[in-house]
Amino acid sequence: MGGATETEVKLRVPSAEAARESLRNVGAVLVRERHFEENVLYDDPAGSLRANGTVLRLRTTPHGAVLTFKGPRVIEAGVKSREERETVVDEPGELRAILRNLGYRPIFRYQKYRETWTHRGQEIEVDELPIGIFLEIEGDTGGIHAVAAELGFSPSDYVNESYVGLFFEGGGQGDMVFPGES
Repeated sequence: MGGATETEVKLRVPSAEAARESLRNVGAVLVRERHFEENVLYDDPAGSLRANGTVLRLRTTPHGAVLTFKGPRVIEAGVKSREERETVVDEPGELRAILRNLGYRPIFRYQKYRETWTHRGQEIEVDELPIGIFLEIEGDTGGIHAVAAELGFSPSDYVNESYVGLFFEGGGQGDMVFPGES
């Protein structure tokens, strides 16, 4: 899937429609329609992955499932980078059983609606979460700054915390799911 390094920023926006309008106005191209994602984070009983600043995530969408490992994050010039390794998973239920047998357990679940755009070689996600709406710009540092500026944002607007971190910083408890979901 992607390269070995994820480089990105998040930008809080007032609404998904405002984000889409801004993207259309700069000439961005929609490459994947809005879809639902279920994300589950795993760790061992000692919490060693989290303690090391790493993440093990299983994401399921209508398009399939992906297992992702993310290394510790580094922030430079306002942009977050971290090692990211992903692989497509044909049998998510079997992978869950494998993870359980290896001693990993689900520790947090979060949901979002996502659509993907591209512009100037950067991938731009419109993410709708229970905690708000965000643009996520992923690519190279210079491209991220250029696209953010073209959309009317400066480095002072960048959000480098994960969605999970933002959820807990905002007083969230339990899983980050949409109302009516369990």
